[in-house]
Amino acid sequence: MMQGMNVIKERTDCRPNDIPVDVLKSSEPVVMRGLVVDWPAVAGCSDASAAERYLGGFATDAPVTAYLTEPEHQGRYFYNDNMDGFNFKSAAAPLNQVLARLKAICAGEHEPQSIYVGSTVVDQWLPGFREVNDLGLAVANPLVSFWLGNQTRISAHYDFPDNIACVVAGHRRFTLFPPEQVDNLYVGPLEMTPSGQAISLVDFAHPDLQRFPKFATALEHARVVELAPGDAVFIPSMWWHHVESQSELNLLVNYWWCDSLPELGSPTGALLHAMLAIRDLPPHQRKAWANLFNHYVFEADESTHGHIPEHARGCLSTFTQDSARRMRALLLNKLNQ
Repeated sequence: MMQGMNVIKERTDCRPNDIPVDVLKSSEPVVMRGLVVDWPAVAGCSDASAAERYLGGFATDAPVTAYLTEPEHQGRYFYNDNMDGFNFKSAAAPLNQVLARLKAICAGEHEPQSIYVGSTVVDQWLPGFREVNDLGLAVANPLVSFWLGNQTRISAHYDFPDNIACVVAGHRRFTLFPPEQVDNLYVGPLEMTPSGQAISLVDFAHPDLQRFPKFATALEHARVVELAPGDAVFIPSMWWHHVESQSELNLLVNYWWCDSLPELGSPTGALLHAMLAIRDLPPHQRKAWANLFNHYVFEADESTHGHIPEHARGCLSTFTQDSARRMRALLLNKLNQ
C-alpha cells in the first residue's frame, strides 16, 4: 500500500500516570514511544510461549469470543464475496485454549489459521492484570480492553471515544485518516458490519483504484506509523484507523473514554434517526433542515439562545445529567408515537 506522507507527532516524554493533558486533548494523533515499555506484560509476552505463561496467570475460565479466518484471506476480517455474510467464523473458548492454539500455530504444529480476539474487557477476563500493567489515566471510567491474535488486518473504521492503543506484543501498523476523509474511504453498510462499526471496503494491501478512485486522495491525507512493543498511539475521536498486526503473536491493550456525559448517548443514534426522518425528504426540505441543524447544533453558540431568558431556554441550554435524562425520555416518547 502507498504510504501517507503526513507526519504524526511523536513524544518520548510520556509515561503511565504522567501523560500530558495536551496529548489527551489533541485533535491529531500522537505517537508515544516507549509509553508502556516498563509494563511487566511487555517482557512477559515476548513470544507465544511466554504469553501463554504470563497471561495464563491472570486468565479466568470464562470463554472469550475468537474469530477465525482461513489462510487465503491473509488475515483480513471482512465480508464474503456476496456481502451477505462474512469471511470468518466465531468460536467461544477459554483464553488459555486460544493462547495454546496461537502457540501451536507459531510452532508449526497447527494449520496456519488467522485468530483474532477483539475488544475483550481486561478486568473481566484478566483480573489483576491492571494492578501491574496500567496507564492510570486521569479520565473518568475508561473502558480497558485487550486485542489478541496473530497476523490480522482490521479494516479502516472510526470510534466515537478517544483512544490510547498500547502495543504489548508484536508489531502493528496504524494507518489513520482525519474524519473529513469519509467521502474517500468507500464505507460499507451501516447495519451489517463485521464488528459493530462501519468499515472501509478498500483492501489496503491491494487497493483497487479503478473501483475506488477517490481512495488515492484519502492516502494523500493518511498518517502511517509502525509501533513496536511498548509503544502507543493516541487516536482522537472519529479518526478512521486501519490496523495491521504483523507478528506471529500480537497483543494490544487500549483505553477508550468520552469527555461527554453518558446521559447524552451515542451520536450514532442521532445519525440513524436523521437518515430515517430527513434524508429522503424533497431537496428543499433537506436544505431547510440542514439550516436548522447548523443553527441549533453545528454552529450553536451564545447567539443561538441569548435572546431567550435563561430560565426559559430548555434544551437550548447546556445539558446536565438531569436535563439530558428528561430529553432522552421525551425522545423515547416521540419515537414510540
